[in-house]
Amino acid sequence: MNYHNYYPVDIVNGPGTRASLFVSGCIHQCRGCYNQSTWRLDAGHFFSQEMEDQIINDLNDTRIKRRGLSLSGGDPLHPKNVPDILKLVKRVRSECIGKDIWLWTGYMLAELTEKQKEVIDYIDVIVDGKYEEAKRDPSLVWRGSENQVIYYLNKKEA
Repeated sequence: MNYHNYYPVDIVNGPGTRASLFVSGCIHQCRGCYNQSTWRLDAGHFFSQEMEDQIINDLNDTRIKRRGLSLSGGDPLHPKNVPDILKLVKRVRSECIGKDIWLWTGYMLAELTEKQKEVIDYIDVIVDGKYEEAKRDPSLVWRGSENQVIYYLNKKEA
């Protein structure tokens, strides 16, 4: 897997202070997407074990109170990204106690494959659906267009 950007301190992509990873690779290629540079699977940087370790260390750094991890892109649920994303979210769940995980995907929750659903088992909040330029609404929180749906998957307040 490749990633395009990583922000160890982010206050834009989800509630509270977060760590945010923007992966490379998106088959949806939505018209009007603000992140077109992430569409190619080979864009950006190789997601190494060192980068995964850095994310875990950042989430556990007590000097900054991070609420959790945000995964966006590109698309974290692109079939080529799923194995690395699954490994990462399992680690976050087991090593970063109390941190939530948000994920943005162009796939609809109902159309996910079994492998993609494995990732969702570790996610607290998913924002699903392709960005639709005609349904863009700047007043929306955590999503870009009206068709996208926010699912709070875990009972704890996300």
